[in-house]
Amino acid sequence: MYKIEDIINKIHCFDCLTFMKEMEDKSVDLTITSPPYDNLRDYKGYTFNFEGIAKQLYRITKDGGVVVWVVGDATIKGSETGTSFKQALYFKEIGFNLHDTMIWVKTGQGAVGSIYSYWQNFEYMFILSKGKLKTFNPIEDRKNYACERWANGGRDKTGQSKSRRWVKSEDFGKRFNVWKITPQCESEHPAPFPKKLAEDHILSWSNEGDIVLDPMCGSGTTCKMAQNLKRKYIGIEISQEYCKIAKQRLMQKPLL
Repeated sequence: MYKIEDIINKIHCFDCLTFMKEMEDKSVDLTITSPPYDNLRDYKGYTFNFEGIAKQLYRITKDGGVVVWVVGDATIKGSETGTSFKQALYFKEIGFNLHDTMIWVKTGQGAVGSIYSYWQNFEYMFILSKGKLKTFNPIEDRKNYACERWANGGRDKTGQSKSRRWVKSEDFGKRFNVWKITPQCESEHPAPFPKKLAEDHILSWSNEGDIVLDPMCGSGTTCKMAQNLKRKYIGIEISQEYCKIAKQRLMQKPLL
């Protein structure tokens, strides 16, 4: 069994299921990852044991911790696979709460699912919590266009309606759960996380000093952003090529 202090702030070149089986129970605050779903990504022939990975994520997540699972669906013979929903429901079956179903809109990019459908340009971001959510730091960057408005006064102790009142809202409010983020353009990896996507989830669901895991870390974006934001990180990646890239990135100066 790995001691947590021996594996943090490192990239581990292993099969993630094999590695996670040796991790301590309830050792990770936040996981952010995107699996190689529906054979949409050529991942050098490696297999993907979803159910085994899901069970290990539940075991190693701390009470109140979060898993951010970013996934989409392929369209095969004119029908979407629905793999994303099947995975979300399986996470619920093994004990996770489906805290939120968020959408990542890939601004400036689209793909053809079927010639008879509209351009597809989003993925699901399932926010899965282990029990009651421990941390939520809402990002408040949504412009309030109706900054002043009439608000209902509610009711007093006798049940009588209070008079309406004129209230002034803050200039910015909590953002919606649909995030518009431009995909990352890199040559080293076929489907890299945008830095902004990883950063905003790390800020939302963890605090400084927390442990952030990416069990399929690819070129290391999640780990790098965790490092930038003063979190501890654990990266697992089966590809020797991508491990090398991730390690090099983590030795560089902070990403802007």
